[in-house]
This record gives sequence, structure tokens and C-alpha cells, in this order.
Amino acid sequence: MGTLNLTKVTKSFGATDVIKGVDLTVNDGEFCVFVGPSGCGKSTLLRMIAGLEDVSSGDVMIDGQRINDLAPAKREIAMVFQSYALYPHLTVRDNMGLALKQAGVAKAEIAQATGKAAAMLSLDALMDRRPSELSGGQRQRVAIGRAIVRRPKLFLFDEPLSNLDAALRVQTRIEIARLHRELGATMIYVTHDQVEAMTLADRIVVLRGGRVEQVGAPMELYNNPANTFVAGFIGSPQMNFLKGGALGLRAESVGVRPEHLTLLRGSGKLAAKVSHLEKLGGETLVYVLNPTHGLITIRLFGEHDFAVGEEISLNYDENKLFFFDESGQRLY
Repeated sequence: MGTLNLTKVTKSFGATDVIKGVDLTVNDGEFCVFVGPSGCGKSTLLRMIAGLEDVSSGDVMIDGQRINDLAPAKREIAMVFQSYALYPHLTVRDNMGLALKQAGVAKAEIAQATGKAAAMLSLDALMDRRPSELSGGQRQRVAIGRAIVRRPKLFLFDEPLSNLDAALRVQTRIEIARLHRELGATMIYVTHDQVEAMTLADRIVVLRGGRVEQVGAPMELYNNPANTFVAGFIGSPQMNFLKGGALGLRAESVGVRPEHLTLLRGSGKLAAKVSHLEKLGGETLVYVLNPTHGLITIRLFGEHDFAVGEEISLNYDENKLFFFDESGQRLY
């Protein structure tokens, strides 16, 4: 079991409130991702669950047990950090098995646990190496393996892919998703990268300013954002926001995804001028300027050619628009 419940959890540093009354349930076996901009409180919230930060008020419970006052080592939690935090003088095998050794587990059991984790992470051939002999991706896999052998109730990941290059981030992301399927464990993962959130999560928790803005499955947040913050944060490139009054629509702000706009070399609903192109091969991002709505992003699939400064027009499907009121809340 590994069910987490947060009830009215707050965290203050002096007079500064960092976490402002979070209520959340993470179900047993769920992969839950905390996402949001820098300073939103996602890492602080994770550290409170781990016991590395005190809870100012509220309850943190695992499987019905209040753990606010339990030491981190007593919480049956394993944490994977952004930095690998490996002991440089120990081999991969000894780094992975250290927690079990310190707990007095028999050598044969340690060998079995580390061997199983190594096989899952393709580390079998590296067990006698030291961290200095490993690549960044291999070190991160060792850190994950160290967490696996402890058989915790909760796995906590604090931006574990930030130090990896783009290709390794994709590879390691796939490995983490596979591990979750194989282990069936409860995992809580912190990232500022909404692509990681969308591809890994069963549910995403979107945080802003120490508060939960919305919780839901990735495509639920993408297709039904509660407000302009979630609508703009989830999705890459982010949603465009147009002035509803200027479009003759009864909404303060109108959102439209870049892929739901089309470009025309003729008359359309909005006139604009091409400002910049990003040709990515499989898709083309076209940035255009409209005198009323400002910079607008259009996502076109495949290869397209437009000249910077070219006068063009935009069309949109009215069934694909999102409508928001003056406070940024979703109307419909």
C-alpha cells in the first residue's frame, strides 16, 4: 500500500507563506506529477512529504497514519534527487545496497534485491564500477535503483532528469514509465517541464503560488483547463489568448491552441504579419503579429515556407475555442 493524503497542509518561512492549504489524495499505485513554474512550491511540498521540511499546519498521512512527526527514515519513502547523491568511493552494487546493509539485512537478500533492480535498469554490467566511471544517465539509473531496493511505500522524484541532455531525458523518462508499470508503486514526481508531466503522469497537480490550481489526467487538463494559468501552462507551444471583445465574442479572453489555427495567403478571420518561423522538420511553428492581439503562434504539421514580413490571414474553428472571464476562470 502507498496512499498519500494531504489535508490543509501549509508551510511558512517566517512571515512568508510558501504552501497555502493544500488538500490532495494520491492513490495507491498512482503516478502523480507536481508541475508548475519556478517558485510555485512543488519541491517544498515534496520535501514536506519526505520529512525534509517541517509542516507548519495540516496533516500528512500515508496509509491512514499521520507522519508529520516521523523522521524521514521512518516514513518508508525513497527519494531520487536532481543531484545523484552517490557515494564516490562505493561501487554501483554497494551504493544500491547501502540502505539495506545499514538496516541489517542479510547479504544474500541484499544481493538478490540489488541484482533484481540492476536487471530492471540494465545495470548488470556496471555493478563493480564507481560513480566516476559512469555517464550522467547511468548515475541517475543507479540512484533510481537505490530507491527500488528499499521497497518503499512512496517513490519521490525531485526533478531527476534536469541534469541530463535531451536524448537521455527521453530515454530515462521511458525507463521511469516502464518501472512504474512493472513495480505498480506509488510515485510522486516533481518537474517544471510540462512535457515530462504530460507523458509520465496518471494525474497532474498544477501548482501556482503555493496553491493547487487544478488536478486531473493529462488530457483532461489539456482539453478542459479550469483557468488561463492552467490553459497556458499545459501544452507546448502554449495556448494563444485573444481579446474576446475584439472578436465580437462575449468573453474577456479567448484561448486557442496553436494547432487549431490555420494560415491563409488570402482573406481570413484575422489579418497578421509573419514575425518568425521555426522549421522543425515534422512540424513548423509560425509566429505572427496582429495589431490587436499581439504575437500569435500557429503550429503546422510538416514543412511549410513563409517569408518574415509576409502578410497572411488566420482562421480558427469556433468549436475549438476556450472562453475565460475577466478573472481568468473558464466560462465554457
